[in-house]
Amino acid sequence: MFTGLSAFPLTPMNEQGIREGEFSGLVERLAKAQVDSIGVLGSTGSYAYLSREERARVTQLAVDSAGDVPVIIGIGALRTRDVLALAEDAQKAGASGVLLAPVSYQKLTDDEVFSHYEAVCCSLSVPLCVYDNPGTTHFEFSDELHGRIAQLPQVRSIKIPPVSTDLNAARERVKRLRALVPEDVTLGISGDVVAATGLIAGCDSWYSVLGGLFPEKALAITRAAQAGDNQTAQRLSSELEPLWVLYREYGGSLRVIATMAEILGNVSSPNLLLPLKTLQGDVRKRVEQVIEQLKLV
Repeated sequence: MFTGLSAFPLTPMNEQGIREGEFSGLVERLAKAQVDSIGVLGSTGSYAYLSREERARVTQLAVDSAGDVPVIIGIGALRTRDVLALAEDAQKAGASGVLLAPVSYQKLTDDEVFSHYEAVCCSLSVPLCVYDNPGTTHFEFSDELHGRIAQLPQVRSIKIPPVSTDLNAARERVKRLRALVPEDVTLGISGDVVAATGLIAGCDSWYSVLGGLFPEKALAITRAAQAGDNQTAQRLSSELEPLWVLYREYGGSLRVIATMAEILGNVSSPNLLLPLKTLQGDVRKRVEQVIEQLKLV
């Protein structure tokens, strides 16, 4: 479950609620494409904007729509109490695993983060992936803290931030972390732009925003890297450079992918909760041009 391609779909919604049919459709497409797992209610799924009840409903829809594909549910929240409740909901719904970021308002200490994961692991019967995302949590894991947390029961993967574009530096990064975690804990790369580099550098999985909307593109890169065909993996990633440019220029992947989903008719507009908005005007026209240029249909 924590190897290969984990595809992270959007959660289509507006101020009135979740568009359940559209969400189920996205998950069904991923299952049909035979991704290795489906990551629901991650950052791409806008988990931080939803109530417990909404998250429970999305979780159930995902499990019901995914067929035999494992579903990993994001359970991040400000309070440990709330994370425990979300973990319970995920397990009751039949999730195969959970994903936990150390969400906070006050800056957390290493000991606070460790205790947070320790409390959650003690309540779990499914495996957990540590979500290291300093861009949103503003908490930076040390390798030593990763090593401590990776010893906890139920921890089976670490979703690491983007690695260097320099392959040698990326390999050293993965090697340093690998030396500190148990053999049965996988390392997964996030950050679509450097995913090919991360996989070639030794990561076991790609936690992918691209894969949530364009699974075939992401699978091609993943399978090439898994087969040791590094040249093909890098070439396929390089061919997506016009998309990576959009990521860099417009605040990361969420707005770009959400805009593409609207343009392609996979979701209705709007599909993000205010104050978030998809790209409009001339920028939207650029996104349309990239879709046409890369044949993302």
